[in-house]
Amino acid sequence: MANNLRFQVVEEAFKKRALEVKVPSERPSEFFGKYVFTKQKMYKYLPAEVYNKMVDVIDNGARLDRSIADAVAAGMKQWAMEMGVTHYTHWFQPLTEGTAEKHDAFVEHDGKGGMIESFSGKLLVQQEPDASSFPNGGIRNTFEARGYSAWDPTSPVFIIDDTLCIPTIFIAYTGEALDYKAPLLRALHAVGKAAKDVCQYFYDDVTKVQVNLGWEQEYFLVDEGLYSARPDLLMTGRTLMGHESAKNQQMDDHYFGTIPDRVQAFMKDLEIQALELAIPVKTRHNEVAPNQFELAPIFEECNLAVDHNMLLMSLMKKVARNHGFRVLLHEKPFDGINGSGKHNNWSLSADNGVLLHAPGKTPEENLRFVTFIVETLMAVYRHNGLLKASIMSATNAHRLGGNEAPPAIISSFLGTQLTELLDHIEQSDKNELFNLKGKQGMEIDIPQIPDLIVDNTDRNRTSPFAFTGNRFEFRAPGSSVNCASAMIALNAAMAEALNSFKERVDAKIAKGENKIPAILEVLKDDIKTCKPIRFDGNGYSDAWVKEAAKRGLDVEKSCPVIFEHYLDESSVQMFESTKVMNRKELEARNEVKWETYVKTVQIEARVLGDLAMNHIIPVSTHYQSQLIKNVQGMKDVFSADKADRLSARNMKLIEEIAERTEKIEQLVEDLTEARRIANRIENIHQRAIQYHDTVCPKMEDIRREIDKLELIVEDGLWTLPKYRELLFIR
Repeated sequence: MANNLRFQVVEEAFKKRALEVKVPSERPSEFFGKYVFTKQKMYKYLPAEVYNKMVDVIDNGARLDRSIADAVAAGMKQWAMEMGVTHYTHWFQPLTEGTAEKHDAFVEHDGKGGMIESFSGKLLVQQEPDASSFPNGGIRNTFEARGYSAWDPTSPVFIIDDTLCIPTIFIAYTGEALDYKAPLLRALHAVGKAAKDVCQYFYDDVTKVQVNLGWEQEYFLVDEGLYSARPDLLMTGRTLMGHESAKNQQMDDHYFGTIPDRVQAFMKDLEIQALELAIPVKTRHNEVAPNQFELAPIFEECNLAVDHNMLLMSLMKKVARNHGFRVLLHEKPFDGINGSGKHNNWSLSADNGVLLHAPGKTPEENLRFVTFIVETLMAVYRHNGLLKASIMSATNAHRLGGNEAPPAIISSFLGTQLTELLDHIEQSDKNELFNLKGKQGMEIDIPQIPDLIVDNTDRNRTSPFAFTGNRFEFRAPGSSVNCASAMIALNAAMAEALNSFKERVDAKIAKGENKIPAILEVLKDDIKTCKPIRFDGNGYSDAWVKEAAKRGLDVEKSCPVIFEHYLDESSVQMFESTKVMNRKELEARNEVKWETYVKTVQIEARVLGDLAMNHIIPVSTHYQSQLIKNVQGMKDVFSADKADRLSARNMKLIEEIAERTEKIEQLVEDLTEARRIANRIENIHQRAIQYHDTVCPKMEDIRREIDKLELIVEDGLWTLPKYRELLFIR
């Protein structure tokens, strides 16, 4: 057994030990942002006038004055070179769910036969990546290569190794966005302005509203040796086959359990490096599934939070390899246990310190609270299909609807108190203000334990969009995706809802109504309109699917069909009215989504076919041959009757292996043919639907047969590490 390939891999993986983590002698607050060009460093390295202009851009949204670019670039270069930096790059987020960068050195000819270190404002502000080589949905042809990356000064530059990384947007030569950051910034601007205008009904001193985001990153860790011995993990990020372990998560002993020493060392190393990059990581713990963990930061401004999450995912992969691990960010890397999400905690805050989704202390402040709650519900109701499309992918489709994730139906949980309040406002004939109960005390009959403060709402783990006291938690996004996709759709929808609210209130005021009655009348209408999106029950029940369909909510499960919501007329109108994206950009993004879906499933199908024919069937037939030899040997040793009796079990196994391998061969042939038929379809939308409808089911059929064989074939012959080895770190 020790000579068996799989056991050699397992043995080597278990020999891996965590690196000794060098913990800085300073407190985290002292090395936080060490590799980031923060305002403190800007103050030191920039002229006072330039510094003030930069702060105005970052804090107040002022337009960047290109005349200061050279001075900013000079200050950045001086700081970076003092930190040992030799290169710079424009760091952007194309439509690949990852980041992109091209490194250039700080060098130019000095005109005397030598070189000098140089970095100009022109190079800081703008560069020209090849726009045809990134997903663009037909906006750029192969022979039309020009595209631009442009500096985003609201997200600070940072250092990775020897390179100064400059966060940028990425647009086509013709002006369309080819990334996530550009439409995200537009959406944040739109909702900021709309929310500020509505805020001024309640506060005279509000001049700015900021969108906050706190993401919760779930992930799996797997020993690197075991990962490398699984071609499916290596090529697709998930196990395309594998019978569940006898013990997985059914004992509930991993959730919040003691963190394994090796994992703790990885987490410490990751946290130190994240804090040095000003990523405010705060929470770490074991998640529900074995080998599953979570990391979460303090909330930040939304654009910066998105950048930090993209940076962290890249950092996680690098740090994990230093500790003998591989990070799995796929939403469902293992069948039969929980998958991984990336909950987006979203809220709005005004520059007077008020959190707009939090209850207030006065009736008028509570009217503000209800206004922003109801208009959020209006945004989610009007565009529930679009919000589902914003978080849907070939990978997240495996997770949604399982018992560990919200269903693929967008609804909102409010809790009893808030639900009763909205019902009261809806049914009331009077335009009356109201008070809300704050947090209540809960007495525990144990003298040593102080009273608990209980929130005014419980949590509903089955709700995709749940109110959690002062924010909404969008629980549907998957662990591998860019948060920006969901944030673009949500913030644009919220901007539209707030603009509509203000237009209707202003119209009533213009007709002579007082402000408060006008607001309450519009709110009553909206509470009635968006009532179908409110659901506090069990989102996993079959009854909810039927009920949601009756309410007019989107219950579609096909990923390629769900993407169509981006091109609904209501979606196009919303995006165009808020100036977030135009029809051409939306059509291009859908082309990219459909193409990405096809390629993802196509790669998985190819890998599965290869493993089935070159690993599973040879191993199974080899074991079958051993069994046949055993049966033949029985006949040489025993009488015919006794040999038949003693070899009956082996004969059953021989027959079952023959039947299952024959079935697998036929299914792989059918799978290949299904791909051929789908690939002949020119329209990428229809091709994606064909892949979903015909290729994916055949992959499931193949897996089912392979997983049965895994239980039959001798353990020592099975070449692929099994779940019981992959899922328990030693």
